[in-house]
Amino acid sequence: MKALLGGIGIGLVFLLGWLLLSSSPNENPPTSPPTNGAVLDDGLPQLVRPIDLSGPFSFAGKTLPMDNFDVRERLDLELMRNAYFHRNTLLLLKRQGRYFPIIERILAEEGVPDDLKYLAAAESTLTEAVSPAGAKGVWQFMAPTGRAYGLEINDEVDERFHLEKATRAAAAYLKDYYEDFGDWNKVAAAYNMGGPNLKKWLDRQRAEELYDLDINQETMQYLFRIVALKAIMERPEEFGYRVPDGEFYPVLDNYRTVTVDTSIANLGDFARQQGTTYRMLKLYNPWLVTGNLTVSRGNSYELRIP
Repeated sequence: MKALLGGIGIGLVFLLGWLLLSSSPNENPPTSPPTNGAVLDDGLPQLVRPIDLSGPFSFAGKTLPMDNFDVRERLDLELMRNAYFHRNTLLLLKRQGRYFPIIERILAEEGVPDDLKYLAAAESTLTEAVSPAGAKGVWQFMAPTGRAYGLEINDEVDERFHLEKATRAAAAYLKDYYEDFGDWNKVAAAYNMGGPNLKKWLDRQRAEELYDLDINQETMQYLFRIVALKAIMERPEEFGYRVPDGEFYPVLDNYRTVTVDTSIANLGDFARQQGTTYRMLKLYNPWLVTGNLTVSRGNSYELRIP
C-alpha cells in the first residue's frame, strides 16, 4: 500500500510540473495572420489576384461574347497563363519595339487588320523560333507553305527568317484564308490547324462560330491566347508590367545595304571586309543560315551591313 501511495504521489508531482510548464507564457508565440492585407515576412512579395474580365475583349473588330461562360473561362485561362508568365511576357513586351513597327507597316500596306500582329506574338513570342515540327521564323511557316508564298528556302538561305518578306507572305496567306472564311477569328484558327481541317470540323459539328467548336485543346485555346496577348501588350500596366520607353529592344534599322551578285565562300571574311563581325552580320540578316552564300548566275542578294 505504501508503495502504491508513493507511486501515486510521484505521478502527481510530474503531472503538476507538466501543467505549470504548459501554462507558462510562450517566449515565441506563433505569428497571427495580418489583418491589413500585408505579406508575411516568409511569404512571396507579390499580389496574385483574379483577372478583370469586364472587358470588352475583341480581335480584328469582332467582340468576344463574354456573356458565354465557356468563352469567359477560356479567355480567363489564357489571361492568367500569360499575365503570370513573367519572364516570357516581359521579354515579349520588350521585343515588340523591334518587331511591331515593321509588322504593322506591312500589314497596313497589305490591307490586313493590325490585330494580326498578335498572331505572330502567339506563334513565336517575336523570335526567330524553330518548332519541333520544323516551323520557322516569327510567323512559324512550314517549308512547303513558305515556298508556296514566295519565300526562298534552301540549305543556305531561309527567308522564313527574313522579317519583311515573311510578313508579306503571312499577309497573303491570311488574306487567302479570309476569302475562304470571311471571318478573321476563323482565319486565326485556320492558321493554327489548317484551313481544310477547320472546314471539316465546322461542317461536322454544324458550328456557326469558332467558339462553338469542340476540337483539340491547342486550337480551342489559340484565339484566346491571341486575345490575351493583345490585352496585356496594349495595357501592360493593368497587368502589373511597366517597361520604360528606353527598355524596349530597338529596331535594327542602322545599316547600309550591299548588293551581292557573286558567291561568298566565308561570311566571316566578308563581314570583316565590310567592317563588321560575323555575329552582327547574322543578327541583321538572320535568313543567312550557314557560313557561306552561293549566288547563282543572274541572281543577287541584298545584305544589311550594320
